[in-house]
Amino acid sequence: MADPLTPGIVPGRMPGDEIAENFADLHKPLDPHEAAVAADRCYFCYDAPCVTACPTEIDIPLFIRQIATGQAEAAGRTIFDQNILGGMCARVCPTEDLCEGACVREIAEGKPVEIGRLQRHATDALMARQSHPYSRAPETGKRVAVVGAGPAGLACAHRLAMKGHSVTIFEAKEKPGGLNEFGIAAYKSTDDFAQKEVAWLVQIGGISMEYGKALGRDLSLDGLAAEHDAVFLGVGLADVNALDVDGADRGGVDAAVDFIAELRQSPDLSSLPVGRNVVVIGGGMTAIDAGVQAKLLGAENVTIAYRRGKDRMGASRYEQDLATSRGVRIVCNAQPKAIHGNGAAAEIELEYTADDGSGLKGTGETLRLPADQVFRAIGQTLVPVDGLEMDGRKISVSATGRTSKAGIWAGGDCTPGEDLTVVAVAEGRDAAEDIHAELMGVAATATGARLGEAARGAAAE
Repeated sequence: MADPLTPGIVPGRMPGDEIAENFADLHKPLDPHEAAVAADRCYFCYDAPCVTACPTEIDIPLFIRQIATGQAEAAGRTIFDQNILGGMCARVCPTEDLCEGACVREIAEGKPVEIGRLQRHATDALMARQSHPYSRAPETGKRVAVVGAGPAGLACAHRLAMKGHSVTIFEAKEKPGGLNEFGIAAYKSTDDFAQKEVAWLVQIGGISMEYGKALGRDLSLDGLAAEHDAVFLGVGLADVNALDVDGADRGGVDAAVDFIAELRQSPDLSSLPVGRNVVVIGGGMTAIDAGVQAKLLGAENVTIAYRRGKDRMGASRYEQDLATSRGVRIVCNAQPKAIHGNGAAAEIELEYTADDGSGLKGTGETLRLPADQVFRAIGQTLVPVDGLEMDGRKISVSATGRTSKAGIWAGGDCTPGEDLTVVAVAEGRDAAEDIHAELMGVAATATGARLGEAARGAAAE
């Protein structure tokens, strides 16, 4: 039944079986034969550009060689040594811009080695084992608070637990995972994988979780610091930028992240309301995920409107092509001017833009599109954290995640840098290494490299 305030937004625009098919796994897992064939395409470059392009510096030639020789579980260990959330990253990383984009095969032939799918093959193989592949060092007696159970917090917690520290993760929501659970398109992470990955990760022991605990509401930074030997903030970006145009408060105008989160938590996608004519404002991954999923739910017309040129979109070319292949229209150099309607949104007015060298400006030329549902995907912002130095609108940190306050580290989307799962994992991992060095009074080593080097040494013996 339609909401009287938003009559154009209704559930059941498509039969349930069609919706289920639409939201099936975007990339099917490779079977052993397919994995062997894909691995055989790798040149195993000595100075591999794919490794340089990976924020977590996974030894990609090594794990692909392990797959090629029938050692999928060993390949999984090589990946997890550097990236404990390698399973999710295999599903959601923009590999076309990272490892696969740097692949020699891509440069020479336009068809890279399928590194992402091979990574999934390896990590799935190891995660299917009964026992967790890592064990804890002897207890150190040190207690660390991690705020946020997203990729950065989970990566930090696992590495700290492995070092023998006791970790408590405080999470504002009632479920862990962060953006992996609430902010990624459902067809990229099927079969409740985000929760299965967390359950697998915490098998190492030494990690406890407390839910419904938000920094600034239920927790104070000073209180956490007083009760723990160190604190890591992986709080993400909780606030959504407002759409500053006339009619932005009309019914049917919502944040794209809220739509994606609701979709990810829905037990029955056929019951999820969606508009007939959907317009998404923005040009990043969130805009693409919202637009594609609206189309897959049965919206007749979906348009993504971005104020700059297509080459400036935050979403990768692959994601742009995915959207258009699903019937999503992308309109570039167009910014919202007003949302019209009688209470609820019925139409959006866009103004074309141009950059004359002095900045982006409206041209005065407009177009109107039917729009009973409008999603704003124009960026998220950090809920301010008192007492910490800021770098613009994010927490200022050193290369190893140290903030301006002693004993406090931070990483992930709340700090400067690319807002990617794989980057968050790298930052959480590296902060954990630095926290351990500080707590134990030992010299810091090259962050992220220690486990990988140990694994290669063991393999050589």
